[in-house]
Amino acid sequence: MSNHQPLSFSIAVLLFSLTVLRGSPCGADQALKPDRTARPEPAWTDRDFVRLKYQHPGLVVDLGVGLWAWPLPMDYDGDGDYDLLVSCPDVPSRGTFFFENPGKPKPANSISAKSAQTAAGCGLPVFKRAVRIGPAVRNAQVSYVDGRPRVLACNVEYADVPAHQFRRPKRLPLPCNIHSHKVRANQWKVVDYDNDGRQDLIVGVGDWTDYGWDNAYDAQGHWTHGPLHGYVYLVRNMGTSENPKYDKPRQLEAAGKVIDTYGMPSPNLADFDGDGDLDLLCGDFVETFTYFQNVGTRSEPHFEAGRVLTSGDQPLRPDSPMFVPVAIDWDRDGDTDLVVGQEDGRVMLFEHTGQVVAGMPQFKVAQFFQQQAEAVKFGVLATPVGYDWDADGDQDLICGDAAGRIGWIENLGGFPPRWAAPVRLRAAGKTIRIQAGPNGSIQGPCEAKWGYTTLSVADWDQDGLADLVVNSIWGKVLWYRNRGTRSEPKLAAAAPLEVSWGGKPPKPAWNWWQPEGQTLATQWRTTPQVIDFNGDGLNDLVMLDARGDLALFERANRNGRRVLLPPQYPLVNEKLERLHLAQGVAGHSGRRKFCFADWDRDGRLDLLLNGQNVNFWHNLGSRDNKTIYQDQGPVADRRLAGHSSSPTTVDWDRNGVPDLLVGAEDGFFYYLQNPHQPPN
Repeated sequence: MSNHQPLSFSIAVLLFSLTVLRGSPCGADQALKPDRTARPEPAWTDRDFVRLKYQHPGLVVDLGVGLWAWPLPMDYDGDGDYDLLVSCPDVPSRGTFFFENPGKPKPANSISAKSAQTAAGCGLPVFKRAVRIGPAVRNAQVSYVDGRPRVLACNVEYADVPAHQFRRPKRLPLPCNIHSHKVRANQWKVVDYDNDGRQDLIVGVGDWTDYGWDNAYDAQGHWTHGPLHGYVYLVRNMGTSENPKYDKPRQLEAAGKVIDTYGMPSPNLADFDGDGDLDLLCGDFVETFTYFQNVGTRSEPHFEAGRVLTSGDQPLRPDSPMFVPVAIDWDRDGDTDLVVGQEDGRVMLFEHTGQVVAGMPQFKVAQFFQQQAEAVKFGVLATPVGYDWDADGDQDLICGDAAGRIGWIENLGGFPPRWAAPVRLRAAGKTIRIQAGPNGSIQGPCEAKWGYTTLSVADWDQDGLADLVVNSIWGKVLWYRNRGTRSEPKLAAAAPLEVSWGGKPPKPAWNWWQPEGQTLATQWRTTPQVIDFNGDGLNDLVMLDARGDLALFERANRNGRRVLLPPQYPLVNEKLERLHLAQGVAGHSGRRKFCFADWDRDGRLDLLLNGQNVNFWHNLGSRDNKTIYQDQGPVADRRLAGHSSSPTTVDWDRNGVPDLLVGAEDGFFYYLQNPHQPPN
């Protein structure tokens, strides 16, 4: 959540007061203080972005913050059960959030709404709504010493977080980066590594030096740069736990080799196999857990070569990348479980079964933690389209996300609307999930699990049914035909859009792969906007071309067939120049999300384009068969994007005026009422 709070400021103060009265470990003289850096949330009709709420009492959904969850499980309120603190370092919902565990698990059949992953789960608590307790802490890590949580970031420890939140940082006598190169992940924990009674440090670092960043494939799609690296350092304490004096950091080894995961090691030292010594379990940047069994002793650890954790005969994987595992006996049954946050802001539990097979701890399939529904969310880098998907008379949301999925969020009526939990759409019987795989992202194989779906909902084949036209991380534009009915859509398998190129199809210069046949290959992560732009009754396509210019791909009837023509460039600026909207090449290309609407109600279709939030490009009219647009800047002050925002328009109050809804970086949705309202 963001600088806007999920509760008003006054209610947040009351909740904190009640938490203290209920038995916080802080005591009356150290009462929990609300986060005073937060601003009150605006009203629905204010001239500011307001976060879309479910308005659905009793609904339960996956627990989640914005982009990237760093979980800090602990008994924050002192009532004897584990709560969740989750730090979220990205805009617009940067902060650390408290999810209170009410302590009464619900059986699975009482949960109002469950994701596919949680359908088999039972016995987990349904957490209360998030309360922001302070700023985000980058690389936040929690360790447990004598049963108490200790929270560290790079060369900083935050004293007694349940009592003081993050107001009492203590600098450790070490540089923030102990590695020889610049690092991305920088994960610090305390542990008595050698059982000498002194708390040492374990530091995981992610090194991208060999990887570089983007545009490094050969003509066959092989990555020519190096891999990500994830190293684990031990920093021995040669002083005391109260007055530490740290030795020179050294890299940990396993089977005589330096431990090296695929980036972001997230190291956890715990007795995973129940033999009394500390084993090492690491994550990575993409999708696997690596287990290093300690075959030495508690005081002289010696790690075997790493093995990938499995569940049955399959690798144990989180649902999304950039995942952060935390070892803790969550269910207090005597073995060590994993609480794992991931890129899309959700947090899950991998429960230890209590079994160890061939030295390997066995974990159950993940269950996502649940919360009382508050703000509507779909993944991260959400790309919504307002459309009445089920033909019941109100505008729902169809939405893509960074993970490559597409979801339907049903509008249950009213104003502000009441919402159902998101449902993932399927095509040809399978859940839609477009992913890069080893070479589909121009930014390299570390993005294998991303998809960045962005879409239009429109009747592409003009049979009266709403289809999907989708672009993604690949830059391949696909069509999902609706073979169902208007009220019960059923999508066919994806088919590529084809253009009557009359020759070899163009592609971005940095793409290693060649478009097949007459398919449309364009810049990644940019909206394929379906609209009858020229008013001839046929749906056209407006989107970036392979060079990054905003182009019109006109539909036409040719020899009894409906075809898509090569790009034209009728959309121009005041100088009658093409709208070159791409802001760079390779990994910096594409990323443009937009829609058309008569925003200022002057009878002409304006362009609403992603930016800090959304920029209003005013339609100045036409000249020489060109439509002229002028950038008027952002529609509001608030920043909703670090990477990208995504606009759509809705008319939920049914007054005939398009209002703005923005899918933000954090996966939440932000509504802005159009300032050009009809007179009372």
